[in-house]
Amino acid sequence: MKKTIGLALALLLTLSLAACAKDPDERIITVGASVTPHAEILEAARPLLEKEGWELKIVEFTDYVQPNTSLDSGDLDANYFQHVPYLDDFNAEYGTTIVSAGGIHYEPLGIYPGKTASLDELKDGAQVAVPNDTTNEARALLLLEAAGLIDVDEAAGLTATVNNIVSNPKNLDIIEIEAAQLARSLQDVDIAVINGNYAIQAGLNAATDALAFEAADSLAADTFVNIIAVRKGDENSEKTKALVNALQSETIKQFIDKTYQGAVLPKF
Repeated sequence: MKKTIGLALALLLTLSLAACAKDPDERIITVGASVTPHAEILEAARPLLEKEGWELKIVEFTDYVQPNTSLDSGDLDANYFQHVPYLDDFNAEYGTTIVSAGGIHYEPLGIYPGKTASLDELKDGAQVAVPNDTTNEARALLLLEAAGLIDVDEAAGLTATVNNIVSNPKNLDIIEIEAAQLARSLQDVDIAVINGNYAIQAGLNAATDALAFEAADSLAADTFVNIIAVRKGDENSEKTKALVNALQSETIKQFIDKTYQGAVLPKF
């Protein structure tokens, strides 16, 4: 009997201590991110979070779908790879309720030379690669329009696809390719419109290597700010506030300016 009572007391003590113990995950912020520049910017923010008592766990992704599905399922506390127009489209398509917790930076979309060295040299029927996801394809087409290569139906806006091209004087052959594969396609096409993160990953800089790119003061710069995304209801959580505050700090602003030399621009 004494042995039984002793075991019971020991069990109660263990349960009591466990209840009082700090949850080991409580001070961990798990963020999904594109490899470049998002994960790099997060690494720069790690010491700032550590000073506030937070451990940062970065999970890298190479596509634009898994970071949101992982966030929606609860495997991540936040993600950092996308802009609001893409997020809105994703929510509509997948039925998720992911929201922005704050804007961090902007990556100018650029037109990069492949087999053709300049826009003036583009021949009739030249091949042009663009992202195949809705918002980034529209953005690419609008950049091609701004460069004087095509005209896009104004009513299509950020939902424009190749079907909304109303004028194509050079009969450009516009090829839709997954954003992550665009840089690799350069050797096979005349020019390609590449997202900033994938351009950087391929060693390209919109400010120095692109034939044309979105201006820092353009509507695109305000529209396509890369955000910290969280599940609806977590916008004001302690974790979210700590993460956004670190990323919107002067330290990170200086890191972005120095590291990316115009290929990534702070927007806070």
